[in-house]
Amino acid sequence: MKTLLVLGASGDMAGRLLLPGLARLIRLGRADGLKLVGAGSDDWTNEHWHERIDGSFALAMEKADDAGRAALQQVRNDSSYHFLDVTKPGLADLVATLDGPVAIYFALPPAVSQKAFNALGADSLPEGTRLVMEKPFGTDQASAHLLNEKLAKVVPEQNIHRVDHFLGKATVFNILGLRFANRILEPVWSNLHIEKVEIFFDEALALENRARYYDHAGALRDMIQSHLLQVMALLALNAPSTLHERDLRDHIGSVLRASSVDLDAPGSSRRARYTAGRIGDRTVSDYTAEPGVDAGNNTETLAEITVSINNERWSGVPFILRSGKALGVTRKEAVVTFKPVSHLPTGFKGEDVPTKLRIGFGPDTLQLEIDVNGPGDIFSLDRTTLSTDLNATDLLPYGEVLEGVLAGDPTLSVRGDTAEDCWRIVDPVLKSWSQGQVPLDEYTAGSAGPEAWPTSRGE
Repeated sequence: MKTLLVLGASGDMAGRLLLPGLARLIRLGRADGLKLVGAGSDDWTNEHWHERIDGSFALAMEKADDAGRAALQQVRNDSSYHFLDVTKPGLADLVATLDGPVAIYFALPPAVSQKAFNALGADSLPEGTRLVMEKPFGTDQASAHLLNEKLAKVVPEQNIHRVDHFLGKATVFNILGLRFANRILEPVWSNLHIEKVEIFFDEALALENRARYYDHAGALRDMIQSHLLQVMALLALNAPSTLHERDLRDHIGSVLRASSVDLDAPGSSRRARYTAGRIGDRTVSDYTAEPGVDAGNNTETLAEITVSINNERWSGVPFILRSGKALGVTRKEAVVTFKPVSHLPTGFKGEDVPTKLRIGFGPDTLQLEIDVNGPGDIFSLDRTTLSTDLNATDLLPYGEVLEGVLAGDPTLSVRGDTAEDCWRIVDPVLKSWSQGQVPLDEYTAGSAGPEAWPTSRGE
């Protein structure tokens, strides 16, 4: 890959996430010969653009050796910025001047990304161009399908990277290694032994000035549709023959095609919105009082769905996916709860608590909660936890994404059919919410969520 063109280069995401991820990639010598070009709607000079690069590259520059610093400085010095409306034909003219092959990164809101793509035009793209799209991909199944059709007319599927920075390479392969390289786990990884699987992404952050996007998205679209369904698929897929992207993504697609939410089942979907409260030492306003929020949108800040996977391995096992903001306890983990043993010999005292395996995301950790003999009285049962840290990558999440893009490896990218299936799963839920069939509950900022929800009570 010769050139990386960042659309939306003057935006927050590019400066805070994308460019630091690229910097570490360059520092480690894994982006040799790359030219960086920025384009955005802010009227910046090249000097202003270089100041942004300096800020985003600062940490990598500090930790780099002589070769790494030289590489970072070279990319910075050779980089240029173009002030333009990326939704207008001028974008195609810019791309035509770049040294190909070009990777075009749409660091833009979804609606703007689609307009920018339309402005490109198929004839303007150099051979080998790769398109990098941020999620959410589309706004529903129909729009995702339409966008896929448009993309397919311009570049082959292998050159389309629908990125999910939540699933870095280390996280993906830690899950796969844990599952398929351990005899103690793989034989019991099914409905014969597992009671339920829960995937949480509860965070203490509130809206944080993201109303322009979030108030039209909400927790279900923002996190569950975009990220947690992919984690679920990794936890549930059958063993692929290889770790090649075709095998792996075929198996991910197979899980999602078998997945659905039974809207007739009580509690199959839940939604809630935070009210004013305190998180640590900071006061959080009511969501509806946040700048830019339209209370009439009924946007949920906490969402939960129960997914059924209709195949032999997982039939009858609920997969509970939950994500929300302004919560008192940060939880970013998958929790696998095993069924009780079929027979506990008479004579043991205490509670036989189900075995649980917890897989943490960011930092990546592993905890196994098991029953053992208690201290003093060997007939009593006590709880203990075995824990370890999983190995992390030396790249930032966006560095992992960019490495795949630059190397032409779409393993960490979401395939087109999979993107549509994620929407197929959540679209009926969103429709039922829009029709008022599921109440919009409330929870105090800093709490564990609505008290009536089992997941808020740790059940």
